[in-house]
Amino acid sequence: MTQMTEIRAEARLPTTDLRADLPFFSKVLRMRLDMIYPADDPAVAVFSGHGLRVRLEQKPGEPGVLRLLTDDAGFAGGERALVSPGGTRVEVDELNPPLVLPATEHAFVVRRLADQAPWVIGRAGMQYRDLVPSRLGGAMIASHIRIPDGGPVPDMVHFHKVGFQLIFCIRGWVDVLYEDQGGLRRLNAGDCFIQPPRIRHRVVEASDGIEVIEIGVPAEHVTEIDHEMTLPTPVERPEREWDGQRFVHNRAEGAEWRPFRLAGYEARDTTIAEATRGVAGVMVVRPGAGEPEWVAHDGDILFGFVIKGGFTLEGEGKEPFGLTAGDAFVIPPGMATRWAGPSADLEILEVSLPGRFATRAAE
Repeated sequence: MTQMTEIRAEARLPTTDLRADLPFFSKVLRMRLDMIYPADDPAVAVFSGHGLRVRLEQKPGEPGVLRLLTDDAGFAGGERALVSPGGTRVEVDELNPPLVLPATEHAFVVRRLADQAPWVIGRAGMQYRDLVPSRLGGAMIASHIRIPDGGPVPDMVHFHKVGFQLIFCIRGWVDVLYEDQGGLRRLNAGDCFIQPPRIRHRVVEASDGIEVIEIGVPAEHVTEIDHEMTLPTPVERPEREWDGQRFVHNRAEGAEWRPFRLAGYEARDTTIAEATRGVAGVMVVRPGAGEPEWVAHDGDILFGFVIKGGFTLEGEGKEPFGLTAGDAFVIPPGMATRWAGPSADLEILEVSLPGRFATRAAE
């Protein structure tokens, strides 16, 4: 049986000057010449390197493009864009580029379930509903995800190159395997996971009608498949950190409720601010003692999702919004708002970046 590591495929590239391309591909791009013919007047040369096999053919045609990834800053003399003598364009990029967090484009956002935003099919057959279409300029993505028919999930071991990622279950349950976190982890309604950057994981099985809220920072981030790792891993390391963040499996059952930052409400802390060293905070909020007041905050991102019940979101210069289960909102820093008229069964998921910020009475 042919091994997957054997190179049995070639990328065909036309060249207008094969003779001049030979030293370019061998010396500048550091590729190995494996084949060349005919001997008396070469028209074809085959190179290999960087996990790629390239077949150069002396003939006219649209120039090809090679994208090479390397952690060698001196590769190709440090150039990031080159053109071979025969016309091939070469792009050189970092093998592991740093995560770029775009500046937040602050906005007041309300997204209602009743607006019937489309559900789209995403990874592993899951259905996604976008809760913040503007993505706040690329700073974050908030998705309402569901799997209508439960059972095994066709997922692979993968990881995300992300700054922060939350999975909060609002209905049903889902079983997930995580690197260095033991066996199956079942996420029930009201529970949440923090998936630290690059932690390997695989969704295994879900109940019928499972629904979760997923928050990712930044909005555009890469998901990579790990073909080598098998889960569960043999050693459990609950205190391990990935980019300064620990895995969190917070359970709703038995949670302690305390006064919230807003009068008239109380909350349970999911411990995520501590586990992420203040990168983000996640609270579940419900009505408490006192009357709601007008306030403003100085955080960067403040996202809310109504889990159940309802309330009226009032904002300066805005018409009041009556929000119910399935609705989402974003409150920008400095904007005066009030969470008025909460129903007795109201529960709100609040996600903040950073995890600690100040709330003050509105002027």
